[in-house]
Amino acid sequence: MGDARAAAEIYRAVVPKLREKGIVTLAQAERAVRALSTRMTEEAQSGWHDMGQSGDARDGSRIAEYVRIDSFAYRHRVADLMKTPPLTVDSGRTVRAALAAMMENKVSSLFLPPETAGGPDGIGDGPGDGIVTERDILRAIDRDGPAALDAPVGNLGQRPLVTIHKDEFVYRAIARMSAGGFRHLGVVDEGGALCGALSARDLLRQRAGDAVALGDSIESARSRFELGRVWSQLTAVARALVFEEVDARNIASMISRELRALTARACELAEAEMAEAGLGEAPAPYALLVLGSGGRGESLLAMDQDNALIYADDAPDGADGWFEQLGQRTADILNETGVIYCPGGIMAANAAWRKPLGVWRETVRSWIGRSRAEDLLNCDIFFDAQAVLGARDMADSLRAEALELARQARNFHKFLAISAGKFDTPVGMFGRFRTEAGRVDLKIGGIMPIFSAARVIALMHGVGARTTPKRLAAARGLETVSGKDVDNLVEAHRLLLNLILGQQLRDIDAGVALSNKVAPSELNGFEKQEMKWALEQVSLVSNLLGIPALGR
Repeated sequence: MGDARAAAEIYRAVVPKLREKGIVTLAQAERAVRALSTRMTEEAQSGWHDMGQSGDARDGSRIAEYVRIDSFAYRHRVADLMKTPPLTVDSGRTVRAALAAMMENKVSSLFLPPETAGGPDGIGDGPGDGIVTERDILRAIDRDGPAALDAPVGNLGQRPLVTIHKDEFVYRAIARMSAGGFRHLGVVDEGGALCGALSARDLLRQRAGDAVALGDSIESARSRFELGRVWSQLTAVARALVFEEVDARNIASMISRELRALTARACELAEAEMAEAGLGEAPAPYALLVLGSGGRGESLLAMDQDNALIYADDAPDGADGWFEQLGQRTADILNETGVIYCPGGIMAANAAWRKPLGVWRETVRSWIGRSRAEDLLNCDIFFDAQAVLGARDMADSLRAEALELARQARNFHKFLAISAGKFDTPVGMFGRFRTEAGRVDLKIGGIMPIFSAARVIALMHGVGARTTPKRLAAARGLETVSGKDVDNLVEAHRLLLNLILGQQLRDIDAGVALSNKVAPSELNGFEKQEMKWALEQVSLVSNLLGIPALGR
């Protein structure tokens, strides 16, 4: 036990020092060890053992560790499987009538509205706040016999109704059912209104298996350590989905969804730690936002923190100090988990990204009105924001106001368009890639001009969508825009995301720090052709924005 305890103490002391050096994975540690070749030779001669295996051991075969994942749950959204419209039954109707309605409509559940709704027979499609299932009815009959059929169905209802958003991936629904031990979910739309029903039967055509390795596990993590353990599964899931040839945009959306969940849970743990430390509860309502690619739904594995915090205007004096601590603790937890501090300081721990609602309103007006270079960058990040915790209505109202202000600001559009059109193409005059240290930055010269142009289109036309493909779709109706240009940009965006993700997975194996830079030497001929074609399409953003091509 002495040796084991000593090893544990050494490990605990070494991990923070490795993190300071940017070493967060086993492969990175092994790479660092192999770099010390001279010292290792001397140590080996002295009897030390080489614990770092040759990189040759890492080939495509190790993907087999992860391929037993069913990608269906990551390819499809809840809206693809839900039954609609959702059927409700008046709580005062008899169990017999509810059972007859289930049989007639071939469903296994009915929703219970907060008040009487529907037609004369009590069956309708109004909003619900509870649910009654066929199993509830069977249990009642088993308990009370035939008399159960004449009792009010509201007596059997389960409340509150557990819901899921229609745009969530199916794996999220599976995880929610599994964690809660139930077989039915209500499905809600953007406004929170009930729009469908999802049952375990709807999911039978695909296997859950490891597809729910993340799911609600992040939300239920009870400590920093447990949160980090769950987050460490992300790479395995992403690798398996790439192996299954899942669209890189879906993988990015999944990663972003879990990044938002991780950020929310980190903040909840930070708040719990503050309460335990005697610092009390939140002094005012607040909302935590994830910005940038995480809010847009396009994060890959080389992520850092981008978040902000809004709190109520009537917060008491000294409230900002409490929220500063909350932001700092949240940032620390995320960093320990593997989502590093934002190099640009875009975190709620910093005062520039932590303000009362009224001050945020003034800030956004200033950004749009002045349109300075730094203001444009801040706006770019802010307009992709999603609230992940707390008073979401505050965040939603601020974003709605900002979108309307931006839609009306024509000079602002021009500055954004010019900014989006400024980029250096990584393809040279003779079709060769311009590389730096053997790599091409596919973000700066590829996906950034595309998602920036898509954001400008959305702001100009009041489009509330966040994802780049949906924003680009808004350009289809413009007389000056070619539908083929839109299609090519959407496809280029997909290809570039796929190339970046593939490189990131290879870099994880090699212990290389993750980035958005791709090594052409590691691509096959077909992949090089795809990359060249995709980068050549980026100049089409000038057609969308109605500006001269500024990239070189």
